[in-house]
Amino acid sequence: MAVQHAPTQRTAAKAVTQSQPVYDPARRPDVLLRVRRAPGQEPSAWWFIGAFVGFSGAVTALLSLIPG
Repeated sequence: MAVQHAPTQRTAAKAVTQSQPVYDPARRPDVLLRVRRAPGQEPSAWWFIGAFVGFSGAVTALLSLIPG
């Protein structure tokens, strides 16, 4: 039975996608910190690697101050 309904579903899906505007998830109102940047303007992956190493070092240094 599901095979008989498949063409109807595809036709309905095409009708819905053609009448709705293009939806960009980065422009949702509930997303506060997501920024769409122009090509070539993305931050380098090395910033994230450096932040991880720096944060890990700071946590290690602070935990070394705890006696035990």
